[in-house]
Formats: sequence, structure tokens, C-alpha cells
Amino acid sequence: MFKITAPAAMSVAILTSLFAPVSASAAILGPEAALCAAGNSPAMLVRVIGLKNRTGTLRLRSFGGSSATYFDKKAYLKRIQIDLPANGPVELCLPVPRPGVYAVDLRHDVNLNEKSDRADGAGASGNPKVSLIDIIFGKRPAASKVAVSVGAGVTIVPIVVNYLQGGSLKPIQTTAR
Repeated sequence: MFKITAPAAMSVAILTSLFAPVSASAAILGPEAALCAAGNSPAMLVRVIGLKNRTGTLRLRSFGGSSATYFDKKAYLKRIQIDLPANGPVELCLPVPRPGVYAVDLRHDVNLNEKSDRADGAGASGNPKVSLIDIIFGKRPAASKVAVSVGAGVTIVPIVVNYLQGGSLKPIQTTAR
């Protein structure tokens, strides 16, 4: 009998999300949802993968311009925050001013306290590997790892959410059946 391990199952889910077209059945979330649904303006459709639960809010921020300002809390282009839906795929539309290179970060505020803490999840475009030491010392991922090239239409950006587990940040492991 063939059995898929949890890391392999997560890899399959990520690869499937990378190549899947904009879903006709999934509701695109966020105040700019119609823009991504139309598909004719530069925007990022962020597919959120691996939420540990459906409580709290999800915050997305887009960054452009100099890669030195990626993830600088005062240099974001657009900030969107939504209450998480009870079920279904989570896809949010983040418009950008023009085709170019951008980055996205995400925070799952599980306990609704408006602060990043041990309960919350986080992720970024390109799904860079981030350690607890990186966070403690404020080290940001390399721009080359998080850069997203956006054309004249909608670019799909899958982001896997990582949570503090033991002494490391990693995706929630699910049991494949």
C-alpha cells in the first residue's frame, strides 16, 4: 500500500497550488476581489496554504520599489486585513500600481490581539525558510527569495503559513490518509 508522509503531502499541496489556475469556485476575498476576478489589471492573487485554524484575522501587505524596504512596516504599498472565513480556500487580491517586482508578507493573528506573538502564523512570497534566530535578530529574507514578478494581469502567489512549533517555525503538519 502507498502511504504519503506529512512533508510529502505538504509538498504536493504547494505544487498543486502553484500551478492551479484562478479557481472559478473559490471566492476571492478582500476589498479588491473584483479586480482579480476580472484579471485584466496588475495584481497578486495570494493563495494561503496551511492555516492551523479559522479563528482570527489574516493580514497581507505588499511591498515594491527598492528591495531594501521589503517588509519594512512603514514602506508597504497596500495592507489588507480580513476575518478568516469558516471554510473554503483562502485567496486574497492585492493590486499593484503597475507591472514590476514586488513582495508580500502575511500574518495570521490567531488570538485577535493585533500583535505578532507565539500563537500567530506568518509567511511571505517565495516561502523563504526563516528561523527563530532570524526573527529575534530582525533578519529579513533575501529579496531574491521573496521577489514576485507581476505582469499586466493577475499573478498567483502561494504562501504557506508557518507557526512556532517547539523551537522552530514551520508549516503545520497534517496527516495524509
